[in-house]
Amino acid sequence: MAVVLRSSPLLWARVAAMVFACVAFSVALYGAHLTHGTGDWCIFCWSFSFVLTLLIVLVEMFGLQTRAPVSWKNFPITFACYASLLCLSASIIFPLYFLKGYSGRSEMINYRIVSTVFSCLATIAYLSEVSLSKARPGEVTGYMATAPGLLKVCETFVACIIFVFISEPVSYNQNGATKWCLAVFCICFILSAAIIVMCVGECTGFLPFSFARFLSSYALLAVGLYLSATIIWPIYKFDEKHGGQSRRPNNCGSGTGLCPWDKLLAISVLSALNFILYLADLIYSARLVFVAV
Repeated sequence: MAVVLRSSPLLWARVAAMVFACVAFSVALYGAHLTHGTGDWCIFCWSFSFVLTLLIVLVEMFGLQTRAPVSWKNFPITFACYASLLCLSASIIFPLYFLKGYSGRSEMINYRIVSTVFSCLATIAYLSEVSLSKARPGEVTGYMATAPGLLKVCETFVACIIFVFISEPVSYNQNGATKWCLAVFCICFILSAAIIVMCVGECTGFLPFSFARFLSSYALLAVGLYLSATIIWPIYKFDEKHGGQSRRPNNCGSGTGLCPWDKLLAISVLSALNFILYLADLIYSARLVFVAV
């Protein structure tokens, strides 16, 4: 089996991302002394990104793209986009929980600072890979390499963060309106994730209808659904007339991480962010003339 290793900016971006992610989780495991469960998430982000990037590099090195059970036009850039978001989340969460207000041993703090720095570098490297891999104007490529495809990744990732905040503590059982918001988050996440899976698995040709028309119709539906959630959630969580709490409690700044009120605010912001992402998705999907999926 011939080994092919062609030097290119894309290869070096992957190697850099792989090295930075490896250093981030190695240093954290060696001397950061992570005790909070959030540290496990950060370790997962870095190690998962490292392992999958190594796998992609090896597949391309040995020319096994045609034997892979996924579409190689869609899988690498889909993973790179997810990896950039995972490392970005770790770059925010890790210092928030393990550096903010910490007054322990200086050696331990230094390890945590190093992990944070290399996590940020890994995020930049993965963003560079996405930028190098995305479709150029007039280029025929996989759907996930286009702007709507990359937006689908961001939409599902934002929805996952919403699910974390909305379930710990449970904040959607207040009334039917907040349960509707949860239904919006779930429906849009499931459909966006299904589209990603179909593109990566090359299953779009089995649909009994036009995939491009389905994408445009779904984007329009998602914009309407998220618009309703973006309006309803803050009304029932921050308007005192509807049982909400307009002011941030005084005890919110006493502990590490986010308090329940902060999480409610984060859900409002993330709902608005996903609304903007779906609106951009709708605009791009309407303008997309031809994409090979």
